[in-house]
Amino acid sequence: MTQVLDFIEVIKIIILSIVQGITEWLPISSTGHLIIVEDLMPLNLSPEFREIFMVLVQLGSIMAVIVLYFNKLNPFAPKKTPTERKNTWVLWFKVAFASIPAAILGFILNDYMEEYFNTPIVVAIALIVYGFGFIWIEKKDPGRHAKKIDSLEEMRFSDAFKIGLFQALSLIPGTSRSGSTIMGGLLMGTSRHVATEFSFFMGIPVMFGASFLKLFTLGFPTQGAEMIYLAIGMIVSFLVSIFAIRFLISYLQRNDFTVFGYYRIVLGAIVILYTLFF
Repeated sequence: MTQVLDFIEVIKIIILSIVQGITEWLPISSTGHLIIVEDLMPLNLSPEFREIFMVLVQLGSIMAVIVLYFNKLNPFAPKKTPTERKNTWVLWFKVAFASIPAAILGFILNDYMEEYFNTPIVVAIALIVYGFGFIWIEKKDPGRHAKKIDSLEEMRFSDAFKIGLFQALSLIPGTSRSGSTIMGGLLMGTSRHVATEFSFFMGIPVMFGASFLKLFTLGFPTQGAEMIYLAIGMIVSFLVSIFAIRFLISYLQRNDFTVFGYYRIVLGAIVILYTLFF
């Protein structure tokens, strides 16, 4: 294992963290992007460290959600009314309830899925299928999203649980956690804004849980260079995630998810071509 910081490895860490910070929140699959990026510039570090890095760098991304939505997610905020505090607790219960399917299935199937399904072809198929799914949802009835669930308070626990079932589908590489949960929200009749925010919040317990589980099984790196690599990755991922989340929320004020559907289809085709010819 590298004992001293390697400038080239630092650049790779920064690039991978930028890709992670962007693709974690946009419904375009971080896995599909990282397959190509990692193949073009593989980390010259141990497989164990790489595995830890790819999970822990997500903590930087999820901290961006906590910072941006701290007041909304904080039930103890002094400026909130009793009703607002109650609604905040209810939101957390909905998030916890929605996280049950992914937590159970992830614990049982995660290693199996990574071993047998984490292949470029599976990722490409998932990218393309979900791409057509987003296009179909948006083209089917463009005005439907303003008719039903237009706030997190209106979302029922049963709706949250059903969206959680879609989050469990993200165990399939290439589907995208955010893509799965946003698609589930749209199918449940939420507005685009509600589907997106709830997807952000659902990532908090799932990504924290995955990170701590990986640390428990693999251990935390103790070498100085490794810890610096992790710190750089988390900081870059955090900063990029801030911009990615703000961009998506702003974009959805005037647009829908159709462009992401087309993007997924194109990326899926690129992954297939890249796998076959490179």
